[in-house]
Amino acid sequence: MEMFLMLGLMFVMLYFFMIRPENKRKKEAENLRNSLSVGDEITTIGGMTGTVCAVKDNTIVFETGADRVRIEITKWAVSTKNAAAPAESK
Repeated sequence: MEMFLMLGLMFVMLYFFMIRPENKRKKEAENLRNSLSVGDEITTIGGMTGTVCAVKDNTIVFETGADRVRIEITKWAVSTKNAAAPAESK
């Protein structure tokens, strides 16, 4: 009986220390990807950065660099939403 209690306690700890935080991170990432709008600065999982030009159901089009290259990627490839860089004053 004591063994089953310990085994149950281990599963509860596993849930609270591993499974629950991972589900929370997945939900936050999904909310981030669904909240993207035109003009947001993003970084992809491949390390490319740029500004969102268009948001479709499953894809995003963003511009990267001064040469204004447009790239279409799937939403799951967005890693982070960056804060807009402040304008530099001289």
